[in-house]
Amino acid sequence: MAVGAAAMLGGCALYHPLPLPTHPDLLGQLGELRARMPAEPGQPRRTIATDAPLDIDDVGMLAVLNDPDLRAERGTLDSARAGLLQASLLPNPSANLSYEALIGGVGTSAWAASLTEDVSSILTYHTRKKSARFQLEQVNADLLWQEWQVGQQARMLALDLYWGGLAISLAERQLALLDQEVREVQAATRSGALDLTALAPLLAAKASAAETAASLNLAQLQGWQQLDALLGLQPDVRFGIAPPRLEPLPRDLPLLLQQLPTRRPDLIALRLGYRSADESVRSAIIGQFPAFALGGIWEDDNGNIRNAGPTASFDAPIFDRNQGQVAQARATRLLLHEQYQSRLDQAVGAAKGLVSQIQRLKTDTRQAERAAEAAEAQSRSAQQAYAQDDLDQRSLADFETTALQRRVEAIALERSLGEARITLTVDLGLGLPRTRVAISRSRGL
Repeated sequence: MAVGAAAMLGGCALYHPLPLPTHPDLLGQLGELRARMPAEPGQPRRTIATDAPLDIDDVGMLAVLNDPDLRAERGTLDSARAGLLQASLLPNPSANLSYEALIGGVGTSAWAASLTEDVSSILTYHTRKKSARFQLEQVNADLLWQEWQVGQQARMLALDLYWGGLAISLAERQLALLDQEVREVQAATRSGALDLTALAPLLAAKASAAETAASLNLAQLQGWQQLDALLGLQPDVRFGIAPPRLEPLPRDLPLLLQQLPTRRPDLIALRLGYRSADESVRSAIIGQFPAFALGGIWEDDNGNIRNAGPTASFDAPIFDRNQGQVAQARATRLLLHEQYQSRLDQAVGAAKGLVSQIQRLKTDTRQAERAAEAAEAQSRSAQQAYAQDDLDQRSLADFETTALQRRVEAIALERSLGEARITLTVDLGLGLPRTRVAISRSRGL
């Protein structure tokens, strides 16, 4: 008994404290981020270079590796593993001991011992374990989908910040041109060459341009703060972003749409959740049988007569035949069935819709690029005419302002086209890790 007690105590868990942090964990430099990618089958391990302008895809992977929320989600995977461990354990047998000392009369002391095991839990062991395993795989797939979402958000922010920087430069140039024109018209009105009516539209245009520049600068600041938060950086960290390089539409698009159920982690997670619910239905149906415990008893009564034999106990299934559990399990399975169908329809519909948007945006972007190039050519001709005194300052400013506006419109369409392509890439599961790459910094509990 002493050896058995020592063995049981040796397998018990011990308490270890896990104090809460006392200071934030935000980093102050891009080079301090975790940038080493986990090794993938058939590919060498890669480290993302942070000492040069980052490609938007590298920004997305850095967010996956360092996002604080992804590190916090590690607890859900540990919880699912604990659930699988619990489902893998059979209930302990129940032992009963009794002793009755003789305090008078003729005879001996009496004792009895029995050992029983819940047989019904053994019958449902296989289905419960399969259900818990599917739940663990579902959590892992959900976490992978969250990594994809974080990577997509980071790439979107990097794309917006790149084009936003160009738009801010153009807006500031436009504001400078309008400011110069206002000063010249003000000088002309003071000299009497022009009246005040010529100044009013310029002041309105300047106010509108100043508001646009301020709005762009605020959006740029908010975008940087959001990206820094995804990367686990201080909100004032800035770094270079390389010009976006976006891949064209895949040629095998119909095949990729057919493969969505096996490519997208969210759909895979729903399928695993459905399989877990299906096993729960099986377990609930098996649980209709009455609770049944089987064992043996050994006893020695006061007359020194020894008895031994089997014991069995079971519930009489008169009122509760596990109807509630069966109904709940079936309802959960039906809910997941409908959720999967709805998510699959949404995924295919969204992907096809994005393809149509991309095709339209490509046409609009080409037209906007041609319009911007034509306006810039007219602006250069106007500058030459102004240098030869064939054009006044007001007309030159109008040509230059128009060219800047056309370029801003082209940039906005380029940004929209890039966002649509990034979204489609995530929806189709292209160029993304097929397994999780986020690593938890937390210590074990």
